[in-house]
Formats: sequence, C-alpha cells, structure tokens
Amino acid sequence: MSIELRGVTCAPLTNFSAVAPSGAIIGVIGEKGSGVTELLKLAGGALQPTEGEIVASAERRFVTLGDSLNLAPAAVLALDQALATQDAVVRARTLAGLDRMRRSGTTVLLASHESVLLELMCDEIWWLDAGSMAAKGDPKETLKKYRRHVADRVHSWGETMPVRLAPSFRRGNGRAEIRSIETLGAEGKPTIVWKSGERVGVRATVGFEEAVENPVLGLLIRTQIGFEVYGTNTELERVAIGPRQPGESVTVTFSFLCDLCPQAYTITMASHDPDGTAHDWLDDAIAITVTDERYTAGVANLRAKVTVEAPQ
Repeated sequence: MSIELRGVTCAPLTNFSAVAPSGAIIGVIGEKGSGVTELLKLAGGALQPTEGEIVASAERRFVTLGDSLNLAPAAVLALDQALATQDAVVRARTLAGLDRMRRSGTTVLLASHESVLLELMCDEIWWLDAGSMAAKGDPKETLKKYRRHVADRVHSWGETMPVRLAPSFRRGNGRAEIRSIETLGAEGKPTIVWKSGERVGVRATVGFEEAVENPVLGLLIRTQIGFEVYGTNTELERVAIGPRQPGESVTVTFSFLCDLCPQAYTITMASHDPDGTAHDWLDDAIAITVTDERYTAGVANLRAKVTVEAPQ
C-alpha cells in the first residue's frame, strides 16, 4: 500500500508532503538533522506528527541500526541505516528480501549513506535538507545533485579550517627553515579542501639562517598510502629564488589545476641545494582532501569525454 504524508510537521520536518507508491523502494538521503530519521519514524509508525496527517495502512514497521532485520509482510517498511553494520551474507539476504517485498506491494523507505546501494535498489530518491524536500526523482540524477551539494559544503568547510603543519619526518642541515605552508583554493583563499578541476595553489615561506647561493624549493603530492602523484620544484620550473642572505625570507607559490580524483593526499615540502642536500625537508607536512561531485577511480582525474558510434 502507498503512504502519503499531508502537510506533516515533526521537527525538523515542517509542512512536509510526499507520496510513496505501492511496490516501490524509496531511498532517503540527507545530512544529519535534515529530518531523515524523523521521516522514517513517521512512515514506520514509530512517531506521530504534531501537525498534518499520514494516510497509510496500520501495518507499518520501523527498523533502525542494531534492530533485528524483520522482513515479515507489511504495508510500509522504513529502514534507517539498518544495513550499515551487517555482514555481506546478511546484506545479500536482506536485499533479496526487500525485492520480494517490493514485488508483493510493500512500500519500502530506505535511508543509507551508500550511493551504490541506493542506485542498485531504489526506484526513486528523496533528498531532505533542513526538514524540506530538496529534490526527488531518478536515483542517479538526485544522487548527483546531492553529491554536488556535499562537495560544495565540504569545500566551504575547508576554508574555515587552519592548515596544520605536522610532518611525519623532518630533516636537513638547518641552513634554511620552512616556516609556513598554505594550500589555496580557486579564489586564492587558504583551504584544506580542494575541488577537483579547479586551479589551486601551495604557498610556502622559507627563512634563511645562512647564506645560500642557489636555494631550491620543491613540493611533492602523495596519497595517504605513500604513492607519489606529482612533484616539481623551482629549479625544474626555471624560477630562481636566490641568492639569499642570513635573515632573509622568500615566499613561493606553486599553482596548478587540481586534476586529482577525490580522496586524501599529503604534501611534502623541501628547501635544498641543486644537488639535493636538504636545508629543511618536511615529509607529509600537511594533509589535503580533494572532493568532487562524482566518483572517479585512481588518482588522476582525466575528465574523459566518451562518444559512441553506432554502425550503419
């Protein structure tokens, strides 16, 4: 049987209206506090609205994380992250059971943070934001909008967080000292989150304790497991930053397109002589996260364009 919510209010949900048809699995997504749990409790009969009405059969069930996965017949089944901690066998059995319930006419509301699961199982996605329906419809399209929203939110959050200089290893002869490192976003603002495809930068300030005729400043980007993604230095880029005298400092900015896949990376910075003798070498000095609105595998985001030609 279908379930209809008519002008329902149950904080944070406000004057919320939606219809989930019979024999459908509706994926429900949203940030914490968006109203996802409240919606599922209302749909599953575990909560009553303060305003509005719910039109549905009395045979409703709410299952949350840690509850027994009861897949007995019901008109409406609301699952709130119920699969999050289940092993592979239980998950497979549950997904098969949900498909049987859907074909028998049960309306299933499924909240999960797993995009692949939602695309596989759901007929429609509801995205809740601040107690309202932000978007609903085709799973792929709605999830794409949500991922874009999340990427933008994380990107904005990154601009509020200070860079933490915490190298895993530091070495050098002390002739120069790397005093600060900043990672910059597209607008030149310090951030710890880059968005894939935007122009970004790494800015470092080096102070000199002794005279250095031809200092070289270099950077190296690695994945968290140590895979070297990209490295360059001022010598390779044919930019001279010397000679430098004791007490002087210099600030160098490396700018480039962030054509990286979304994941976590570290940045190593070093001041050294042309022969590689280190003045100050900071391995994995700072951490940076790359975000994007879509998933891509690997580390290099090559942004492929795909064409298809059908034989005549």
